Amino acid sequence: MARRKPNPLQQFLGNVPPLLRNKYFLVLAAFAFWMIFVDTRDVLTQFSLQRSVDKLEADKTFYEKEIVQAREDRQELEVNKERFAREKYFMQKRNEDVFIIPDK
Repeated sequence: MARRKPNPLQQFLGNVPPLLRNKYFLVLAAFAFWMIFVDTRDVLTQFSLQRSVDKLEADKTFYEKEIVQAREDRQELEVNKERFAREKYFMQKRNEDVFIIPDK
């Protein structure tokens, strides 16, 4: 009786861990790879989009505070133009010294 030569594919599959031979694990791994790296709404893109949303929200709060400050400055300008010009732009009359004491 002649001995048959073992199939190289069967030898290779015998050396592969059982987890990698499981078809459910392979499908799950392929799905995870697809969702993380390939899809148009992949995880990496979502992280970068969330980072840009956070930055834009921070910018929004900063500019809202700046708008409030600008409105207060405008209100103060309308009430007392001379005081505003002296404090903000250090304007003075001739032969006059202006001392500005900052609030703490």
